[in-house]
Amino acid sequence: MSEFSSLTQVLRHSGGQIRFFDMGRRVQKISADLFEKIENQQTPYPYPYLQHAWLALMIWNPKNKDQGVAWFLKLPLDEQGFLIQAVRDDLLGRLLKNAGGILQHEETGEMPEDALKDNPFSFKPDQEKMALFHAYSTLAASQPASQYYENAQQYFAGQAGFDNWQALGFQGIADLAVRHEKGSNSSILTKAIPLLPDVPFEVLCTCLESIEPDHKLFEALCVRAEQTLTRGTANANHIAALTRGLSNGRHSDRKQAIIKNILESDYALEPEVIVSIATRCSDSLQDPALLAVFLEKLAIGKAGQAGFSRVLSDLMFLPTLRALILMQFRNGERSEALTQAIGEMFGANFN
Repeated sequence: MSEFSSLTQVLRHSGGQIRFFDMGRRVQKISADLFEKIENQQTPYPYPYLQHAWLALMIWNPKNKDQGVAWFLKLPLDEQGFLIQAVRDDLLGRLLKNAGGILQHEETGEMPEDALKDNPFSFKPDQEKMALFHAYSTLAASQPASQYYENAQQYFAGQAGFDNWQALGFQGIADLAVRHEKGSNSSILTKAIPLLPDVPFEVLCTCLESIEPDHKLFEALCVRAEQTLTRGTANANHIAALTRGLSNGRHSDRKQAIIKNILESDYALEPEVIVSIATRCSDSLQDPALLAVFLEKLAIGKAGQAGFSRVLSDLMFLPTLRALILMQFRNGERSEALTQAIGEMFGANFN
């Protein structure tokens, strides 16, 4: 047993196929090599959310893909974003203890289902992320998509009419988004985006945040976003969904311009909109000019001081943003509202 010094070593020794997914801000893949570096404190966790790493571990038997387990772990990080070693050691000890004869699993590719159950670091993902994880996990294991996938394909292809969305399942939309590179799926989604009613479009956007859309699909999202903002009649939930749908697209001046347009509008005063930008568009906020507008709107937004402090404490945990935010805090041209919000969060003598 003592030959194992990391979770990754144990999982690899089981003979099963393993995949890691981040489940924090969005659902995204993490390579096994990167996770091993994370757990050995060779690199900070790349996607911290609320000072934790939100992880899904998927293990399946390559000889029998119906045999698989998934564990969801919420692991605390230190102030520099590194996994706390005592947490890793606790999980490793539990895995070795509960797996029992783990050496015997090497040939079967199996892992006891309860090997990491009932540990203090477990969490239950929300339904949206669970659907996306299921879509990614079946794709990774070369298993069929859910029973809702074909219905989603038919709907977004316009076969049943775009107003007939009530019977759509979220899982089917997640499967379609995750499999956007398969067959004609990307083309189907691209052509549908201008025609979709608000509700199915918003649901689609919550799935698109967890993929990297190709050029044409991203272009369709940008056009719809620009037209929606020009009309100015959408509600805050719709703008928040739009932001999420665009968030994982390629970085470009056009994308930055759309986010800037949102931030300069009254939509940015709404909690769901400003939070969607904070949690999904942190890369865009590395632009100092955009960050300055973001902070000013956050300071006067409807989320109040509690929202300001909560959002900023999360963003300042990101190494790429912490120094930039502190620079903005020390900007002599900041508004009185921002100065007051900073004082409430850090103390009136913050410097």
